[in-house]
Amino acid sequence: MVELSLRDRPAIVTGASRGIGREIAARFAEAGGDVAICSRSLDDVRPVAEELTAAHDGRVVPVECDVTDRDEVRSLVDTALDEFGEVKVLVNNAGGSDESANVAHRCDEETFERMVDLNLKSQFLLSKEVLPAMVAVGGGSMIHMGSVNGLFGIGLSGYSEAKSGLLAMSRNIAAHYGQHGVRSNVISAGTIETASRREEMENTEGRTGDSNAREGWLDQYPLGRFGTPREVADTSLFLASELSSFITGENVVLDGGLTTSLSTSFINEVYDADEVPSRR
Repeated sequence: MVELSLRDRPAIVTGASRGIGREIAARFAEAGGDVAICSRSLDDVRPVAEELTAAHDGRVVPVECDVTDRDEVRSLVDTALDEFGEVKVLVNNAGGSDESANVAHRCDEETFERMVDLNLKSQFLLSKEVLPAMVAVGGGSMIHMGSVNGLFGIGLSGYSEAKSGLLAMSRNIAAHYGQHGVRSNVISAGTIETASRREEMENTEGRTGDSNAREGWLDQYPLGRFGTPREVADTSLFLASELSSFITGENVVLDGGLTTSLSTSFINEVYDADEVPSRR
């Protein structure tokens, strides 16, 4: 019987000192997996590793790594291999956006390159470095953290273009290395309510009469709420485990219905969709 377990499936999770990456690492350790986690600062990621190792079956190893630096990426992978003997799961979670570069004419070349380096080049470097180790043990699962910004025009120049490129990268990996047992998938998430994202939304003034940006953003989600880091972690665990053994080259859209339609208020106004249905 196939289980939702990561025992004997050592993993690397990048950008794991807080937020979504931390939750993914915790979920993997809870499922019995050994995990190497990284961030730019060892001081940020070491206490996370100690806490998760103490709380769960899996062993969590902290590594300092700038994921845009080829040498540091290689060192991260070498550390995971030294600690665990193999790497069967990679979660390319590290990334970030620049809210000031929300449209093309406000995005300078330096910002564009920085966004591409952080959100696409870094994931390419990790994937390239992990591939030989995965192939050597008969395969594994790569999970790349995309965004709904890569699916349709929302904003955030540089960031959005990089997330769109990530889809092509993942599909190429799936197509080229599936014969070696390597699977590659993307999670394209909508708004995930981490502590920092919540603070940002609540401190940003709304543009459509709302008191803050959070109220206006919620109107875009048919489920009436944002996602949670745990939901991203659960999806990552599924894709990392043998329960998804025949899934590769896919884009899992985790967005509460954001990409299915226009705003909820528009749908209600035009179609009376807020009418409570009854049997006729």
